[in-house]
Amino acid sequence: MLDAVAFAADLGIPGLFDVHTHFLPPRVMAKVRHQFDTAGPLIGRPWPLHYRADDDELVETLRGLGVSRFSSLPYAHKPGMAEFLNDWSFGFADRTPGCLRSATFYPEPGAAAYVAHRLEAGAEIFKVHVQVGSIDVLDPLLDEVWGLLQDAGTPVVVHAGSGPVATPYTGPGPVAELLRRCPRLGLVVAHLGAPEFAEFLTLAETYEQVRLDTTMVFTPFFDDLGGAFPGALAPRLLDLRPKVLLGSDFPNIPYAYAEQLSGLARLDLGDDWLRDVCWHNGARLFAQPAVESESSVER
Repeated sequence: MLDAVAFAADLGIPGLFDVHTHFLPPRVMAKVRHQFDTAGPLIGRPWPLHYRADDDELVETLRGLGVSRFSSLPYAHKPGMAEFLNDWSFGFADRTPGCLRSATFYPEPGAAAYVAHRLEAGAEIFKVHVQVGSIDVLDPLLDEVWGLLQDAGTPVVVHAGSGPVATPYTGPGPVAELLRRCPRLGLVVAHLGAPEFAEFLTLAETYEQVRLDTTMVFTPFFDDLGGAFPGALAPRLLDLRPKVLLGSDFPNIPYAYAEQLSGLARLDLGDDWLRDVCWHNGARLFAQPAVESESSVER
């Protein structure tokens, strides 16, 4: 199996920048794991988790894989939950070097106020899970939230594709309408928008601040799940090189972390593409020191 540390070293990058990892309050993570263990209705098939430990051990596992920058990406699936998750996530980032200050929100009264507060407090990335939360991104309760995020230029990782199980608000249509209204909004489309890859690639090609993450795509497990990326789209993925970010879904994955890297390497899009995807694009987006500030994607 591919060695993740050697993979980064061979590319000449200082490590891996994974924008899509999850760390959650212990009770919440236990419920998430139960959904995977029981193949819950939003999962749809057996999902044997490869990584299962407490936060400290999981962080050390990531570091041992050469991942030096990552996120916690909490996601609220009901009213009244977001700020509990945000408090925990900010505390986790404060005690965990290398972790982005991650936050979430839900369409509820007061969402704009707490999002504004989190932005002032230094939130670097937000997560919205359209599928799990049955969230309509066009809900009027989010209108002010999207405006705040657009003005701040703070990225939002959004799981809006219809995989692995479609729900009423998944798919590219609502996101396309949101971007028509907020064309400068910084979205990172999770899982490359699987299975609606072509449509979400078009949104990234159309809107300057729309990016995509690679989470789980190009792995045998995801291919079997119905998320196989069409080979004919690979040239478009190459052209989108400055807008593609490494994501993994660690620790909630049913295979070793290196499977994600092997899948990216198998695309054969070149070492420059891999360098940007696995480090430089994330470092530029989140303005890491000692990294060139120039990028073909302007904030």
